[in-house]
Amino acid sequence: MDTTIVYEFIIILCCLLAGARYGGYGLGLISGFGLLIFAFVFHLAPGKPPIDVLLTIMAVLGCASTLQTAGGLNVMMRFAERILRRHPKHITLLAPITTWTLTVMCGTGHVVYTMFPIIYDIAIKTGIRPERPMAVASISSQIGICASPVSVAVVSMVAIMAKAKGLDHPVSIVELLSVGMPATFCGMIMAALWSMRRGLDLDKDPDFQAKLKDPAQKDYIYGEAATLLDKVFPKEAYWATAIFFAAIGIVVLLGAFEGLRPLVGEVGKTKPLSMNLLIQVMMLTAGAAILVFCKVKPQEIPNGTVFKAGMVAVISIFGVAWMADTVFEAHFKLLKEALAGIVAAQPWTYAIVLFIVSKLVNSQAAAIAAIAPLGVSLGVDPKVMIAFLPACYGYFILPTYASDLACIGFDRSGTTRIGKFVINHSFIIPGLIGVGTGCAVGWLMVKLLF
Repeated sequence: MDTTIVYEFIIILCCLLAGARYGGYGLGLISGFGLLIFAFVFHLAPGKPPIDVLLTIMAVLGCASTLQTAGGLNVMMRFAERILRRHPKHITLLAPITTWTLTVMCGTGHVVYTMFPIIYDIAIKTGIRPERPMAVASISSQIGICASPVSVAVVSMVAIMAKAKGLDHPVSIVELLSVGMPATFCGMIMAALWSMRRGLDLDKDPDFQAKLKDPAQKDYIYGEAATLLDKVFPKEAYWATAIFFAAIGIVVLLGAFEGLRPLVGEVGKTKPLSMNLLIQVMMLTAGAAILVFCKVKPQEIPNGTVFKAGMVAVISIFGVAWMADTVFEAHFKLLKEALAGIVAAQPWTYAIVLFIVSKLVNSQAAAIAAIAPLGVSLGVDPKVMIAFLPACYGYFILPTYASDLACIGFDRSGTTRIGKFVINHSFIIPGLIGVGTGCAVGWLMVKLLF
């Protein structure tokens, strides 16, 4: 094997590790160093950035960030809080179901930040160890990305799978979700069931009881209640929510019934509008409707967490995918000969690679953008790629992701924490259970449906 490819992969790995220190935005920018070295030192022709994927992401981002500015996300979260407070004793099971559902509806796991203080308040006031619902709620908010029709990861996968061979027709978003939804839901439920008995009960935890002996600590731990129930939202927030759900419903409907899509192209060569373009059109239209009819101030949209997180994803995917594609294209024949046989004989190796890369790039969408095209090029069975979609969530291995760190911060009891050896943190076991179960159920669903 040519040793230059080893050096090139080392450069990719170094860029990923260095970029991870600066977060997703830095990850995309530092990938430029890799591109520079590949062009000027190794004389490789730059690959192709995933333009179709990036445009779809930007369209979804435009709609979701406008929805947040209109107050639509708060409407959804208040409804979720109402359910949790009606059944406080079942918070460990209901909290992850709630965060998974919010992510599925909104396309981003960042909606979980508002839910953390609510989940904590219910748990601590009910005498339930906060680590139990909070850690699995954080994990579930990220697993749900693989089940959302408007998440960056799913729309990216739909666009990439359109080029896959081995199926009778391109994979529709409905077919992808018919696997992703039950797979991730089962994974989330299994992680929640395990979490119900994790750790010591608060009245038996010596560390927790020691904190209560300090009046100041006790006041801090129990604090004031966090709630959205007393908030009053304008009617425009409800309109925005309705518009958003209507757009999602239309996307799913047209994805399920190809005959309902408009025929486009030259006379005699028309074909149904692709799902990739359809998602872009519907999301831009829905965002415009929310902007016009829901009194949204355009200058406030970039200040929202959804917009900021989405733009970070765009820059990250742009840099990482372009850098990876440069090496993959230059050594495609060699990689195909070396990897195709292994992946064909041991399909689970694709999931392992996807899982590891996800941790390196700290993004499900970026991992898919980097690895899924390689899988398509190598001729990996598309059914295998669909089944192992949950494996794109591996960044819980080390507790460095924003939602996990926020979860630790919101748990004033200190039960959700990073262990002495770093790897033994509150999220590792629920994450492994969730992803492992998700991949297993995904494999079964593919066998049944395809």
